[in-house]
Amino acid sequence: MTIQESYERWLREADGSLQEELKSMAHDEALREDAFYRDLAFGTGGLRGVIGAGTNRMNVHTVAKASQGLADYVNAHFPSDRRSIAVSFDSRILSDEFSRVAGGVFAANGIRVHIYPQLMPTPCLSYAVRALHCAAGVMVTASHNPSKYNGYKVYGPDGCQITTEAAAEILGCIERLDIFKDVRRGDFDEYLSKGVISLIGEDVYTAFVEEVKRQTMLGPDDRLDRNVAIVYTPLNGTGLKPVTRTLREAGFTNITVVPEQEQPDGRFPTCPYPNPEIREAMELGIRTARERNADLLLATDPDCDRVGIAVKDKAGEYVLLSGNETGMLLLDYICSRRTALGRMPKDPVLVKTIVTIDMAERIAAHYGVRTVNVLTGFKFIGETIARLEAQGREDSYIFGFEESYGYLSGTYVRDKDAVDASFLICEMFAWYRQQGVSLLDRLSRLYSEYGYCLNTLHSYTFEGSAGFEKMQDIMRRFRAGVTDLAGRRVETLLDYAPGLDGLPKSDVLKFLLSGQASVVVRPSGTEPKLKVYISVSAQDRAQAQAEEQKLSDALSVFFA
Repeated sequence: MTIQESYERWLREADGSLQEELKSMAHDEALREDAFYRDLAFGTGGLRGVIGAGTNRMNVHTVAKASQGLADYVNAHFPSDRRSIAVSFDSRILSDEFSRVAGGVFAANGIRVHIYPQLMPTPCLSYAVRALHCAAGVMVTASHNPSKYNGYKVYGPDGCQITTEAAAEILGCIERLDIFKDVRRGDFDEYLSKGVISLIGEDVYTAFVEEVKRQTMLGPDDRLDRNVAIVYTPLNGTGLKPVTRTLREAGFTNITVVPEQEQPDGRFPTCPYPNPEIREAMELGIRTARERNADLLLATDPDCDRVGIAVKDKAGEYVLLSGNETGMLLLDYICSRRTALGRMPKDPVLVKTIVTIDMAERIAAHYGVRTVNVLTGFKFIGETIARLEAQGREDSYIFGFEESYGYLSGTYVRDKDAVDASFLICEMFAWYRQQGVSLLDRLSRLYSEYGYCLNTLHSYTFEGSAGFEKMQDIMRRFRAGVTDLAGRRVETLLDYAPGLDGLPKSDVLKFLLSGQASVVVRPSGTEPKLKVYISVSAQDRAQAQAEEQKLSDALSVFFA
């Protein structure tokens, strides 16, 4: 169909809730084109897009079509007694409705559905898939995107986001469907009353919390002052109940929640970009921390799989730590405590993404820990855990992290877990404080031991069909033969498009530069952005920042 034909069909057949928006497009060609120029992309991260009417939008029809494709895949690959899907949703606009639509489609296709009765974080969904022996899982979330977005993440039976191969097959199932004629939709409440859809019980949620608490790095004889003053913000997302419950049950009771960001609210009125990587999202938390004279600030994103922190420096000012810095601190803490407690496995493994700070490898090597580098996306860390498990070496995994504020210390889930990370950060903070050491002191010690390393992320946004074409053109230019960046020679170009080092094919380029520097360029899998990761090693922070600026300036000409 042409864009106009597709638009006119939606006017005739789409759900009544979308009709007003569709009619408003009648005299706006650019808006119609953006809403209908393609089907919303389904990949290893599932769906993610702007909420609204059209084939390139998140709405009841695109969610139902994706759910029908997933149902067809499950029915084709799993025996009848294994055909069940776990569903969860976050605080975003229409997340609860989209989860009900998905549940109704699954039930109409003869698949048993387990759904949380209230919003729950992504790691709770991953846990439920495993605990309830489901064939798949769906988390309705757009993670840390602005409020106009929503998404639909699909998980396999191991609780990990679906593999590249599974995503391709599910996409094939979806593409064979007519969005209005081929989707079986059932009434959620009717199937709930019949027991085809069931609510996930409190016992599953409690078991998840217990698993998180078991990640402690304290021994039975260790004593800790847990009366540290903690300010926590769930950024109007799902983290409030599981994070505060876990911390309180672990003995941390001096907790203040940022009132404006306490309750779920998909509009995110005080942080339009609810991402703990962004300083603006942390401002209210920092203000509350100052008012309370807090020792530590924690912030989790809407689906509670990422966490950011801030700590006080010697002048009493709050300093935000990067995802790399928090990850290195946690890695060092876990390694040192496991060593002290005699809990280091025979072949310990750290798993990190290729864009995560290289300094982590030096820390791991100091403790005799082997590093496995994977493609960007925590699903590849989860897949590595699964491979270790298949080899009977699940215990070898001791930690995994990515620079975008995602961490996991255990194998009870297969995605990043901000409940786990929040718990370990608080424990680590209290452990060092008891010894008169701040996290900034410990970080400074790591830099002095392993050398200073600065990693930065730059994002360039390209909206719409024209933006999509421009991103492709930029990647072609980078592949055309860049030999020098800011006076640094390109010593090696790693192109992951054909597959490299046993990793799946991915549109990622990594330039290894002279003088211990590197640049990674890749399109985002979830947003209309190109992302550039710059890594520079230097004698100190000032020199590293100066060198990073030179590289950033040299790269900017590609995105003009």
